[in-house]
Amino acid sequence: MDVYKELRKIWDTISKDYEGKNASFDIKVHKKLLDIFQVGDYFYYMVNVRKSVLEMVSPEMEKVLGYPLENMTLDFLVSLMHPEDLPFFLNFEVAVGKFLGSRKGEELFKYKIQYDFRARRSDGNYIKILHQYIVIQKNDTDVLTFAVDTDITNLKKENKPTLSFIGMDGEPSYHNVNVDNVFKPTNHIFTRREREIIKALASGMSSLEIAQSLNISRHTVDSHRKNMLKKTEAKSTNEVIQIAFKNGWV
Repeated sequence: MDVYKELRKIWDTISKDYEGKNASFDIKVHKKLLDIFQVGDYFYYMVNVRKSVLEMVSPEMEKVLGYPLENMTLDFLVSLMHPEDLPFFLNFEVAVGKFLGSRKGEELFKYKIQYDFRARRSDGNYIKILHQYIVIQKNDTDVLTFAVDTDITNLKKENKPTLSFIGMDGEPSYHNVNVDNVFKPTNHIFTRREREIIKALASGMSSLEIAQSLNISRHTVDSHRKNMLKKTEAKSTNEVIQIAFKNGWV
C-alpha cells in the first residue's frame, strides 16, 4: 500500500466551502509555550495539506529522529511510521477529515488533533511519538497546519494508537475516539524464532553465534534463514533485514 498516495486521497476530500485564518496563532509564542510545557524532546513543522508538502521543519527534528534536516519531506516523514501503526494513522486522518469538515466557520481553528504512533529513528530504533496539530489557515488553494511531534516513549508503553479531538476556547473535547476501520492492519510473516534470528543477524552475529545464544543448532539457524529468504523473495540476508525493519516485523 502506498501510504503517501492514500494520505493525499484523504486530504483531497477536504471541503473548500470555508476560508479563514487563525488570527491568534503566533509561532514565536507557541515556541515559548512548547519549551515550558512539553514533556519530552520535540520538533514542530507546518504542513500544506492541499499540496501535501512540508512548509517548514524546526531544527529539533534532528535531535528527535536523527535525520538531516535537509532530507526531511512529508513523504519521508510518513515512511518512518511503524508499519503496524499505518492503518491507524490513515483511519485517524479519515476521521479527522470528517470531524473538521463538520465544524462551522471559526470552530475549525478551535480544535487540536492528537494521536500517537511509533516512528523509526536513524539508528533503526522505534520511539513513541505524540502527534498534535491545529489548522492555522484554510482557503481554496491551501490548508496549513501547525504540528508538534513529541517523544513520549517513556510515558506510553502500550502500542495501540489513540485519537482525540481537544477543544479550545470553550469547545468540547472528544477523547479516545472510535474510528471506522477503513484500512486493515497487516500481519507478521515471520515466526517468533525467525524474528529473534533476524534481530541477531542485524546486530552482526553469525549463524554459529546465533545458534549458541539461542541454544539451537547451526543447521536450524541456517534453515530459518533459507525460509526467510523464501518468504520475502529476497536475494540476500541484508535484503531480508531491510524488508523486516521496513515493515516492522522485528
